[in-house]
Amino acid sequence: MNLTGQFLIAMPAMTDPYFSKTVTYICTHNQDGAMGVIINRSADITVAKLFEQIQLAAESATLLKKTIHFGGPVQTERGFILHNILPAPHDEFNSTIVINNTVALTTSKDILEAVAQNDHSKNNVPQKMLIALGYAGWTAGQLESELAQNAWLSLETKNQDDIHALIFDKADHEKFDCAMRMMGLDLVNLSHNAGHA
Repeated sequence: MNLTGQFLIAMPAMTDPYFSKTVTYICTHNQDGAMGVIINRSADITVAKLFEQIQLAAESATLLKKTIHFGGPVQTERGFILHNILPAPHDEFNSTIVINNTVALTTSKDILEAVAQNDHSKNNVPQKMLIALGYAGWTAGQLESELAQNAWLSLETKNQDDIHALIFDKADHEKFDCAMRMMGLDLVNLSHNAGHA
């Protein structure tokens, strides 16, 4: 089982306050465990405040008004930036994981510096971006076990428009219902212990 590039939707039975009603984008999943970013929970901090803390100046008022996300309970002091894949040729960021052909995850400050400068001529500024503090992590076998206990639904889509809509374009309060609709499900019809006869 490899859920890299898939979305995890918290089932109604999920009572953990960190994950209740969340949609998480899985960035890596292998025999050592899994790592993802919650994409529908605000951290109540603006980009302007974050940039002030890391001493970056930005011109774009639109960018500065954007909200930072709570990416998960692990390493909440670190930034995790989901963004669209940049067209070639482009400058490489110091620490980027390419998740699939449409989304990458960068954890180095240089991506924020590029965005702050807003230098589109260099071809190194993502058009779409979600900045999160912290991430969600699972140890080896933990996510598989939680899936077996019906804690999560996994949503796989190769459609770039759907992926971008869920991560970047929809408002946070719409993402959970949007993910459920993509699965053809309605929360009202889901039992709290789905899958158990």
